[in-house]
Amino acid sequence: MRESGVLFPIFSIPSRFGIGSFSKEAYEFVDFLERSAQGYWQILPIGPTGFGNSPYQPFSAFAGNPYFISPEVLIEEGLLTWDECESMRFGDDPKSVDYGALYENRYELLKKAYDRFKGSDKATKDYESFLDKESFWLEDYALYMAIKEKNNGASWIDWEDDALKKRQDDAILAAKDELSDQIEFVYFMQYEFDRQWHKLKAYANEKNVKIIGDLPFYVSMDSSDVWSHPEVFMLDEDMVPSVVAGCPPDAFSATGQLWGNPIYDWDAEKKAHYNWWVRRIERNYEFYDVIRIDHFHGFCDYYAIPYGSETAEKGELCKGPGIELFDELKKQLGELKIIAEDLGNNTSENEKLLKDTGFPGMKVLQYGFTSWDSYYVNHRHINNCVVYTGTHDNTPTRAWVEEINDGERDFARRYINSLHSDYGQFVWDMIREAYRSVADLCIIPMQDYLCLGSWARLNAPGTSEGNWQWRLENGTLSNELANSIRSMTELYSRVPQQPDNEEEQQ
Repeated sequence: MRESGVLFPIFSIPSRFGIGSFSKEAYEFVDFLERSAQGYWQILPIGPTGFGNSPYQPFSAFAGNPYFISPEVLIEEGLLTWDECESMRFGDDPKSVDYGALYENRYELLKKAYDRFKGSDKATKDYESFLDKESFWLEDYALYMAIKEKNNGASWIDWEDDALKKRQDDAILAAKDELSDQIEFVYFMQYEFDRQWHKLKAYANEKNVKIIGDLPFYVSMDSSDVWSHPEVFMLDEDMVPSVVAGCPPDAFSATGQLWGNPIYDWDAEKKAHYNWWVRRIERNYEFYDVIRIDHFHGFCDYYAIPYGSETAEKGELCKGPGIELFDELKKQLGELKIIAEDLGNNTSENEKLLKDTGFPGMKVLQYGFTSWDSYYVNHRHINNCVVYTGTHDNTPTRAWVEEINDGERDFARRYINSLHSDYGQFVWDMIREAYRSVADLCIIPMQDYLCLGSWARLNAPGTSEGNWQWRLENGTLSNELANSIRSMTELYSRVPQQPDNEEEQQ
């Protein structure tokens, strides 16, 4: 079945409080998708972010980002007032997220809501049920964040208290007792996140819009996952990593790339029937209808660099778990609705794993015009793939066509049959090219529909500043735009089918 959708992060949703959230504007965006005949909303990872604000380096692979909790909903629940919300500064630019202002003020506001929550009768069976259901990750995550706050934000690997670092029983019990209120505050934030997100997701599903969520392959070293489950990672008995992740030297970098993420102990995970990964995927299916797994090649092979190395030159290429992991996931969880991010160097082993899983890979049109028979241009597409004009790591297509060289631009014009000198119209011709693809699913970033330039880029890989900040201004998404998108969706037979019954809709 041919379908289409829009790539648009939660943090980019218009909002009066500094960052996109699960507010009325999020519901209005779902309505826009319905009017546009879009069947999918793709978002980025929604975990709690730290330094650098990257959603791909969260403090937990299971938790949600408290910044996405809507203050308006808390007002409706009687936990905050309008005056309290409007007295806080969350940033002055409606087109950009000010993470510094959020860090300084958002948690203070949420703490006010928590203080009212714990002093009321709102901590009901629903709350207790949530705590019990999510206890596998929630208790460790809440304790980790409380200890981290006590240590001025330091990662577990830098804690001076060796007993806490190594999770010795007496130290853990003492920390739980000392930091009980901070722990309960984290519980409250995760409960509110969960409730608000599931309500929004249910609304989208009722509108026949499915959610595609992003799952980073690696987790951050500074995460509750590594601290609470060292057995899943290659750490020694002193909790010191033996190797970390990166990629080898190539034509773009003579010393390679040193990412620093801990590496999974796949042999140990196999013996445990991949229990941690099963729980991780299971939790993500609570959030999403479809999971896009970032860096899918890592399941085939990964690059391990000795811990403490200053560059990635002395690493070793190692074998990943391959199809065994996905066989176990299917055995325990049933059908897996997954999109594989298979961009980059496609080896025969990578391609075999993708074929064996049956998951669709990705085709990005912006990568298609550097050679005459690129892997990414339309005549190389297959049905079982997802076509994009660009992703969160690409500059918007308007900026891309301005920045590429004359030869590539001329090739692209001739290939997509774009006769327009106007770059805005060229962008829509690229969108049309994506819609024309034989790919079952077509995903277009919101910035491309709006023909925005480089200032609206979400992420520039290899840079640490200015990323994950673009926000959409209120009133931008017009009925005229929705009708234009719908017309193209209908023309290329990508209108989502209505569910046949209530069970399908769920």
